[in-house]
Amino acid sequence: MVLGMLALLLGRVPVAISMLLPCLVYVSVSPDITLGVALQRIMSGIDSFALLAVPLFILTGYISNAGGLADRLFRFLMGLLRGVPGSLGYVNVISSLLFSWMSGAAVADAAGLGSVLVPAMKKRGYDEGFSLGLTGASSLIGPVMPPSIPAIIYAVTAGVSVGGLFFASVLPALLLTAILCVAVAIYSAWNPLTTAGEEPNVSLRQASLEAAPILLTPVIILGGILGGVMTPTEAAAVAAMYVIVLGWLFRSLSRAALVQSLQETATTTGSILLIVAAASLFGWIIAREQGPQMVADWLTTVTDNPYVFLLLVNVALLLIGMLLEPVAALLIMVPILLPVAREYGIDPLHFGVIMILNLVIGLITPPVGLVLYVLSSVSKVPVQRVMWGTWPFLLPLFATLLIVTFVPAVSLWLPRWLLK
Repeated sequence: MVLGMLALLLGRVPVAISMLLPCLVYVSVSPDITLGVALQRIMSGIDSFALLAVPLFILTGYISNAGGLADRLFRFLMGLLRGVPGSLGYVNVISSLLFSWMSGAAVADAAGLGSVLVPAMKKRGYDEGFSLGLTGASSLIGPVMPPSIPAIIYAVTAGVSVGGLFFASVLPALLLTAILCVAVAIYSAWNPLTTAGEEPNVSLRQASLEAAPILLTPVIILGGILGGVMTPTEAAAVAAMYVIVLGWLFRSLSRAALVQSLQETATTTGSILLIVAAASLFGWIIAREQGPQMVADWLTTVTDNPYVFLLLVNVALLLIGMLLEPVAALLIMVPILLPVAREYGIDPLHFGVIMILNLVIGLITPPVGLVLYVLSSVSKVPVQRVMWGTWPFLLPLFATLLIVTFVPAVSLWLPRWLLK
């Protein structure tokens, strides 16, 4: 089944179909499994209240883009960091951090902020490759920082708390932000001309007033979950309604833009849930055939050290992330790897953050690299040039990954502290 799926993927067959066809072949040759059982497993994969958060957070991201909320955050940060050497680089990273609280997806971040930040950085003397690479790397904060769509998919697949995984992701996302800011500081030290022309006519007071309502979004989402007022799904619904109201109050969200956002949300959600449904049957069959036990038995013959296991998992997931987008890869690999991780005594929340961080790095590596193509589209730069710009930023990304992998407290300290 796995080889059949890989062959179909290499043949450019859509991910959901690549998973579903081998499953149907398995069902057809299994005397004790009927098509009705297979359909039941498919439907059970998407019959989840927690999964309702996915379209709602996707809608929040699209509305934030269409309603000009990303532009308001940009103006606020430009006014706040005025005069700081390399200020646009810091604005790039921190904008992604703030926008991640509304989108939860790297592609939305790259599309919304890339169209603004890349031209602005190039205009003020930043190297084109650095501008593209930093924008691509900082967009990966989105799927790590809650609300994160990959985190919801992992939590549902692994049977862990969505809220717990959200809080486990906060410090890793902040760590990634800090390391990217260090990269900006190093670049600014070696390229002092990048401070020229970074004095835009921005009123900090006016920009702060415009951005203040937007900055309340993470308070609503995380505060509502932490306070026990809302579940993550309910928080997603409130966040979506909140950004719609903001767009209406700012008079920046037209009816046509709202309709387009709803259409794009429906299209994106449909593609994700189709993968979820197919992966539910695929994972059930793999578990039925004791695939995780086979992997565990093989790995225990290789090593009994959990750190070596995590190193092997990192290498495997980085390669898988180059071929599959994070949602599909999580749905395939979580049922296989999580039981093995439990055997090594690794906390499921810690393992979830490791998996997500590994797989989102694949968004800026070929051949899939969705963020690369989005940046190429919004910046009108050949995708090969975008790739060359992102290569240097793999170093800070790998540094973050290694720290998160081998220092579990980075992921586990906050959820454990909140549970006390």
